[in-house]
Amino acid sequence: MQNIAEFRIIGRVGKIEIKDKVAFLDVAANYSRKVDDQWEDDPHWNHLTLFGKNVERAKKIGKGDLIHVTGRVRQSRFEREGLREYRVDLIVERLAVLIRNGGPADRDHEDD
Repeated sequence: MQNIAEFRIIGRVGKIEIKDKVAFLDVAANYSRKVDDQWEDDPHWNHLTLFGKNVERAKKIGKGDLIHVTGRVRQSRFEREGLREYRVDLIVERLAVLIRNGGPADRDHEDD
């Protein structure tokens, strides 16, 4: 049996950063929490990393789009100024736009 670490996020796109062979998306997933007697949205921001064909897909995504992403979790460590630092990367493997900022998206781009 293979051991895996996966994630699934449905959320709204915030910041989009496209580089040559990699893209980064900040995606907010909303949770509800009770404050006094009222329920309030509590957005949690996730920093996603995209490679390959998903970089091209990211170029078509706009701020505020509702997306559904799945992928794998990767932990990395590195040295910075003599200190060892750890980071958890969310690597996107599948990406679908559910709603474009104001309207439904074309669903044909998910399957390549």
